[in-house]
Amino acid sequence: MTDSRSAWSVFVIFLRLGLTSFGGPVAHLGYFRAEFVSRRHWLSERSYADLVALCQFLPGPASSQVGIALGLSRAGYLGAMAAWAGFTLPSALVLMLFALGLTHYGSLLAPGALHGLKVVAVAVVAQAVWGMARTLCTDGLRITMMMVGAGIVLLHPSIGTQIGVMAAAGITGLWLIKPAESNGHEPLPITVRRRAGVLWLSLFVLLLGGLPLANQLLSNQTLAMVDAFYRSGSLVFGGGHVVLPLLQSEVVTSGWVDKQTFLAGYGAAQAIPGPLFTFAAFLGAAMNQTPTGLGGGVIALLAIFAPSFLLILGALPFWEALRRSQRTQAALSGINAAVVGLLLAALYQPVWTGAIGKPADFALALLALVALMFWKLPPWLVVIAGGLSGWLLSVAA
Repeated sequence: MTDSRSAWSVFVIFLRLGLTSFGGPVAHLGYFRAEFVSRRHWLSERSYADLVALCQFLPGPASSQVGIALGLSRAGYLGAMAAWAGFTLPSALVLMLFALGLTHYGSLLAPGALHGLKVVAVAVVAQAVWGMARTLCTDGLRITMMMVGAGIVLLHPSIGTQIGVMAAAGITGLWLIKPAESNGHEPLPITVRRRAGVLWLSLFVLLLGGLPLANQLLSNQTLAMVDAFYRSGSLVFGGGHVVLPLLQSEVVTSGWVDKQTFLAGYGAAQAIPGPLFTFAAFLGAAMNQTPTGLGGGVIALLAIFAPSFLLILGALPFWEALRRSQRTQAALSGINAAVVGLLLAALYQPVWTGAIGKPADFALALLALVALMFWKLPPWLVVIAGGLSGWLLSVAA
């Protein structure tokens, strides 16, 4: 029998998620919640929300950082690597193969099937919003903070607005929310000591400042690639689509990848599960100068995700200590209400607006929601059924 706390077990669990998690970072957080909070009980609803709040504040892909932290809490450093590898490698491998043979991988999913997957993402996010709201928005103040936060983000959609809403909610919670004395939390079994956390954070800063200098001194193409993708992963808040303009300026403007190839890879990235940051693997494999091919894809992939590892490993030891205090708990209660508001806003834009366009879409989304919440079907099965249903509807139309 496989040890549930082994790195291999963590890899297998995240591999299944990496193969079936369509819908972008918001949907990924919904899949993670269903798998690790509702089904496996690795951590409580509140601990999960606290972890999401931390990763929302850090630059880089929030859903991947949540996955790294979950793997770390389960099986240490090897678990963190296993979680990242399982969740990331499926989409990264497909995109690298696509870069090596665009004509063979240009139609990875039929348009109808892809649309069905987007519709299922509506149900996944709706389930996450409902479950987190019931636990984290338990009174009028927190419900109001959730609704106000959602409204502000919808009216002024930007990463700065999201961070501002969470900061304002934290300050409001600090002054107005009094956590109950019995309102304890279930801490993650963090295996990183504070001294190690300082070292990881120091390494993050050293690489961020040192790689550009080393690139200027040595003028090496591989080093230039590492610098470009590491910087992209370090300086982008919000992850996902937000990284695309920066990547375009790094690889298209420099002439490493032509614009048509860049756009083709971006289109393929929308049709597969897993984190959008794996688009870097496509770009590395599609380079018109060495390193290119699979080697270039691996270098770009590791470089863009390296900041995520360093930041989450460096921040978690201090985060766990801070969240034990009553004042921090009060601020986190406000932030958690805001996080639900952000998810609510994302449920409408872009998840709902990008998927629901006709009555059949709404019917399919409602069926998927019932399957998840009341029939208790596993998310991966609902995802496959949603893709198949979308394809059948497109054929019948």
